[in-house]
Amino acid sequence: MSQPATAPRHPRLRALGLLLTTLLLAACTSNPATPRASATTPQVTGPLCAALPTGTDPGNPTFLASQPADQALRWIPTLTTFEAALRTSGVLTDLPAGTGVTILAPTDDAFAATFSEDNWDDLMTHHTDQLRTLLKAHLVTGAHPIDDLTTAGTTTTLDGTAITVTRTGPTTRLGDRADTVCADYQATNARIHIINAVLGPLPVTAGTGHRAH
Repeated sequence: MSQPATAPRHPRLRALGLLLTTLLLAACTSNPATPRASATTPQVTGPLCAALPTGTDPGNPTFLASQPADQALRWIPTLTTFEAALRTSGVLTDLPAGTGVTILAPTDDAFAATFSEDNWDDLMTHHTDQLRTLLKAHLVTGAHPIDDLTTAGTTTTLDGTAITVTRTGPTTRLGDRADTVCADYQATNARIHIINAVLGPLPVTAGTGHRAH
């Protein structure tokens, strides 16, 4: 007696086999997957930038771009006086939730050249309202790159003061007092421009020595 014929392969199994073969062939002949592009590194500009954290150093511009503004300021080593004043005054918390901010941040040297140590400590300790007014002279609503401020030619700080903004070679001049020394740090919903002088209308006294930072 002849052997029975082999049962035909199930149509679904045959189709699955063809599909697997096709996928394997495609994997062998296709080009390697293109790696995902990394985030664009924020570009900071100014003569002080070279002395500040870069590359993979703690506090580098790429790292700061993912930080809230108050945290980003803590990572910039030349802004300890300004950061402490903002934290003490609570000015940043006055901004409506989700509102962007531009921070014109004076360096520690700028504060040392403007206030004596006793004068600054007295302002921080006993004159909170005056301190807040001073700090608002360094904040602008909206997160503005320095080029946008320069194009506009003027900006108004939170204390209501209008200041002119002009390009002066590698830096940007703010009013008649300050220049940017490292501009365009990015933070979450913020831009930070480091400047070399203290803004604001408060009377000041000349520094009488290096401040304790």
